[in-house]
Amino acid sequence: MPEGVFFDLDGTLLDTLPDIRACLNASLEEYGCDPLTERQVRAFVGDGARRLVLRALPGKQALAEAVYRSFLTRYNASENPHTRIFDGMENVVRGLKARGVKLAVVTNKPQEAARRAVEQFFPGIFDCILGDSGMFPCKPDPTSVRYAALGMHTAIGRCVFVGDGEADVLTASNAGMAGVFVLWGYRTREQLEQAGARNFAETPAELENFFAKFI
Repeated sequence: MPEGVFFDLDGTLLDTLPDIRACLNASLEEYGCDPLTERQVRAFVGDGARRLVLRALPGKQALAEAVYRSFLTRYNASENPHTRIFDGMENVVRGLKARGVKLAVVTNKPQEAARRAVEQFFPGIFDCILGDSGMFPCKPDPTSVRYAALGMHTAIGRCVFVGDGEADVLTASNAGMAGVFVLWGYRTREQLEQAGARNFAETPAELENFFAKFI
């Protein structure tokens, strides 16, 4: 069993896509831009809110800062009415907590939105919640992961990163820690393999088996 497990949030623990899309489209429409489909938003998420907005505005970069600020305000205040926990993941994190494993969320989601979502859906479970606050570079830079490990008094070589995107694969590699990547999220197995992923979980049960065999 690992000493610590670091989870990505969107696409790993929570299906947040409907609420991200709703807030983003409201901000795009506010500035006269066309709304995005679910498929487009799925392809654009993973690298932080600013890059999400930039990807949503090809050829309209002059609007990016205003749309980004609007989106940030909307999403930080969102009550997440359409967000849900992926089936089985609450049991996974509660099981790890019961075994004394230190738990962190490390996400490129804005810090306030990340904090609100984790406290809403996983109250009292996580030891550390790190989103994009401007304090550290976004993933795949490993600084936030190293900071979380230090704060939780865990050896990074005894920890596992769990995510669903290319940034998560690279974060685990850059931090020098084991990684396992879920296939119920926002990227395909092929996309994750191209980023260098080797360990996969198709179900929460497979994720638990990975933790149980971790040496």
